[in-house]
Amino acid sequence: MVFLYITEQGAMLKKSGQRLMVEKDGAMLLDIPASKIEGVLIFGNVQFTTQAVQLLFQHGIEMALFTSHGKLLGQLTSPLTKNITLRQAQYARYSDADFILSLARSIVRAKMANSLEFVREFSHNHPDTDLAEETSDLAHHCSRIDSQGDLSALLGLEGAGARAYFHAFAKMVRHSFVFTGRRRHPSPDPVNALLSLGYTLMYNEISSLLDGLGFDPFLGFYHQPHYGHATLASDLMEEFRTPLIDRFTLNMINNRIFQEEDFYYHTASRSIYLKEEPRKRYFLEYEGFITRPMISHESSSDIDFRKLFRQQAERLKHTIVTGEAYCPYTFHW
Repeated sequence: MVFLYITEQGAMLKKSGQRLMVEKDGAMLLDIPASKIEGVLIFGNVQFTTQAVQLLFQHGIEMALFTSHGKLLGQLTSPLTKNITLRQAQYARYSDADFILSLARSIVRAKMANSLEFVREFSHNHPDTDLAEETSDLAHHCSRIDSQGDLSALLGLEGAGARAYFHAFAKMVRHSFVFTGRRRHPSPDPVNALLSLGYTLMYNEISSLLDGLGFDPFLGFYHQPHYGHATLASDLMEEFRTPLIDRFTLNMINNRIFQEEDFYYHTASRSIYLKEEPRKRYFLEYEGFITRPMISHESSSDIDFRKLFRQQAERLKHTIVTGEAYCPYTFHW
């Protein structure tokens, strides 16, 4: 099963029988059975027929629409049977302050632990880079998680941990790229642009997964409800930010897969974006990274990040239904 990224401006997504086709100016760009597709992501000026959408719905395939720069606009979802029992449990848990704080601590603990592990991994492989102060700061913040008595305090601690982590991340960026810290909107440099694009793709995929499993993606626990934002997806993606997106981004930069000339400055948004051809290369690299088999520390069998998303969503379901402690994904190198 693959994710289909359509970035060719002026292209058309159509169907023929049980197959999806992408055409432009009379030329066939892609012809693939719908049964082999897990999701469709459309960027910018790409058209699609109602027949193609109907075929996606028949196969339970979600389609997400993005601007050409990678900003998520919305999703089209098939009306599959929803797990009302799970949603009832989710709504009930939202009124349980102790449950929310316990889950939030687990989320932040995993996020910080994964950040610390990544910094330690880099420091081990690059002893010439001094990350001792950042490592110490992150370890200190990790040790204080259980002492935070409410979400506000936990958010403050997470913010302090994030500042220490991205200070380390700046030292980990090689070559001529400049990164002075995490900036979201707008992205002032190529590193932030790659991070934002990766986080957006992961957010879209996890949000679709949660919806398909019967959750209400818009009712988070650590991330409180916010209009138009799938806060439960934001909850679940925290444990994957560093091991997936941050590692992928650093790999793309430090191995010179992307260079400064692959980006451009968009005057209207005052932001940096990937150019069209490098963006296509990005999606190929991203799919390779997210589906690359790896050995989980919990199992001797091969697993990839896409399977981990589902594994953790199922664990979250179990936690919501039973009230048992949530076991987040922790990264080990």
